[in-house]
Amino acid sequence: MRVSIILAHPNPGSLNHGIAQTAAETLRGMGHEVRLRDLYAEGFDPLLPAGEIPREAALPTLVDEHCREIVEADGIVVVHPNWWGMPPAILTGWVDRVIRPGVCYEFVEGDGGEGVPRGLLKARRAVVFNTSNTFEERERAVFGDPLERIWKDCVFRLCGVTDVHRRTFGVVCVSTREQRETWLDEARQIVARLFPKG
Repeated sequence: MRVSIILAHPNPGSLNHGIAQTAAETLRGMGHEVRLRDLYAEGFDPLLPAGEIPREAALPTLVDEHCREIVEADGIVVVHPNWWGMPPAILTGWVDRVIRPGVCYEFVEGDGGEGVPRGLLKARRAVVFNTSNTFEERERAVFGDPLERIWKDCVFRLCGVTDVHRRTFGVVCVSTREQRETWLDEARQIVARLFPKG
């Protein structure tokens, strides 16, 4: 199984990096082919230029590589912090440039203009790991948990990925080393369960 891991956090020593590395090591240990993309480390440009908007646009090499990898993936893992109820801008820009019509989804011909999408990704399962400095109860009660809607409904289901799991680890800013180790172990168990060998 090919699993694509997309990581978006600027600090290489962050819990997010630990989660992504743990997921990658676990999946590789199970015999999966893993492609880990650290968007900050590779300098991914999140700005979508006007020339890339048309479906037939020629894409820069790096963007084209990301498009190819996400299309080939049998499973997807996304790792990022919750910033203002949103992914970091670099990841939002990755969605703008990589989750393209004609690549990840298309609109049904003759749909009357309302934009009924048909997903093109072959991956049917994805997991999103978030870190947060807001208590989960407050995130849901006060903010409505916008990341749940963004990933499950606005991105993955539109692209045909129907089995979407999300786990938020927090509150990170007051967590102990022991707590972080527990979270990493939980991330390990989640990817092992969701992407079983063979």
